[in-house]
Amino acid sequence: MSQLFSLIYLAIEIYSFALIAYILMSWFPGARESSIGTFLARICEPYLEPFRKIIPPLGMIDISPIVAILVLSFARTGLQVLYGMLI
Repeated sequence: MSQLFSLIYLAIEIYSFALIAYILMSWFPGARESSIGTFLARICEPYLEPFRKIIPPLGMIDISPIVAILVLSFARTGLQVLYGMLI
């Protein structure tokens, strides 16, 4: 059971870093058109899309990725609490 929680925690951690990398790529012209950018788009956009539908951009700033990362952080914390309760 411990290994399952560790694996899920690690997957959430890696996905969070992938989201951060994808967000930072928007600051560099042409970065999202690279092979890494298209890969990250395929794995990050399905998760970011519902947040973009709910949270409108503030001018030219899209804050939905920040909310998406916070949700992953809460999931990670909730997983730790759940694991602590099961031990």
